[in-house]
Amino acid sequence: MKVKKAIFPVAGLGTRFLPATKATPKEMLAIVDKPLIQYAVEEAIAAGITEIIFITSSEKRAIEDHFDRNQQLEERLAKTGKDRLLDSVKSILPDDVHCAYVRQAEQLGLGHAVLCAEPFINNEPFAVLLADDLMEQKFCLKNMVSEYQQHEASIVAVERVANDKTDQYGMVELVQNDFDQPLQSIIEKPAPEHAPSDYGVVGRYVLTPEIFAELKVATAGVGNEIQLTDAIAKLMQKQSVYAHKIEGKRYDCGSKLGYLQATVEYGLQHPELAAQFSDYLQELTLEHGKQHKL
Repeated sequence: MKVKKAIFPVAGLGTRFLPATKATPKEMLAIVDKPLIQYAVEEAIAAGITEIIFITSSEKRAIEDHFDRNQQLEERLAKTGKDRLLDSVKSILPDDVHCAYVRQAEQLGLGHAVLCAEPFINNEPFAVLLADDLMEQKFCLKNMVSEYQQHEASIVAVERVANDKTDQYGMVELVQNDFDQPLQSIIEKPAPEHAPSDYGVVGRYVLTPEIFAELKVATAGVGNEIQLTDAIAKLMQKQSVYAHKIEGKRYDCGSKLGYLQATVEYGLQHPELAAQFSDYLQELTLEHGKQHKL
């Protein structure tokens, strides 16, 4: 079956960005002029996704509004001749892409958030995207979907992780670093001495619907939460799971440093701002260099 559905868990509180996220969902924080969630949705659409399920909360209404039509704004832009801006607003979602919103009443972990979407999946394969992870390579999910069609098995995105950060990721065990072979094991946030490799799972998954059976019986794991990693480990006892090594850079926009890095690098690529922004950064670097010498 083709992968046509994607789950976006967006119910988290975003406490690392307080007070900015007190009234604004962290997924709506902008990288230059586009919110994080829109980058992830565009990646999903490029992979052939036509049904998007947001796992949300009462504080995340801004996400629903962003992907809805705003007739008043569109009319205003049309009357003032701002056609380019009008196109950017109207094209946020293609006409053949549909959204659903599911409330996660309690934040019980990523695994629980995925389980909340089960009624919308209808026993089909599906993707999961975490908007915090901004992929420089815009076709990450598209490549993973292609690999799913090849293997007819679940796929998790991975990248190399520094030894002192293994306790922040689900870590996988490969067969002699061979990505064409099924994973040997996966473990949630192990200490460095217990990590099975230096490859950690990042925020992209393509999963078979059998994962729901494992999530339904899952108990709280690391952080006293229902972990998707633990359910994948159980799934691996019944069917193969593969890893996809991501290409390009991943920006961890769930951290302030990663968010700032993405803002700078996307600013340097922006068609309207790149030249002026580059000049500004060079001037700023020179100024800081002079101050340091003083």
